[in-house]
Amino acid sequence: MKYGNLILEKKEYVYIKSILNISGYVGNHVIHKSLMKFSDEMKSAKIVEDKDMPEDVVRLNSIVKVSSDDNWEKSIQIVQPSEKDIQNNKISILTPMGAALFGYSVGDVVNWDFPTGVKALKIEEVEQKPQVKAFSV
Repeated sequence: MKYGNLILEKKEYVYIKSILNISGYVGNHVIHKSLMKFSDEMKSAKIVEDKDMPEDVVRLNSIVKVSSDDNWEKSIQIVQPSEKDIQNNKISILTPMGAALFGYSVGDVVNWDFPTGVKALKIEEVEQKPQVKAFSV
């Protein structure tokens, strides 16, 4: 891991903690397990102000080019649950893929349990989009 721990922006951290509490980790077993792992990783995350966020770290609204150990590659955008749109490659932070990538940086390889099994994902590129000023729960 490039920075040693997850790096999360302070307002995004507070928002994600609140939606994780509200969601109650509902859903199937794999989603539940994924969100529990994400919640555990957040406990040791480095929390920083917006101005101190490295540009190569995955955060809300980031467009991430990711590849897997089985020669799969895709660009996705990590968004709030209310903004998910699978047809436009916008995935919720509350999905296994969103939780797996959030707070990691370019070059990091993340091993995560997905519905299809454990996969190693490599973050190839991160493009930052304008951040949402107000989060909707």
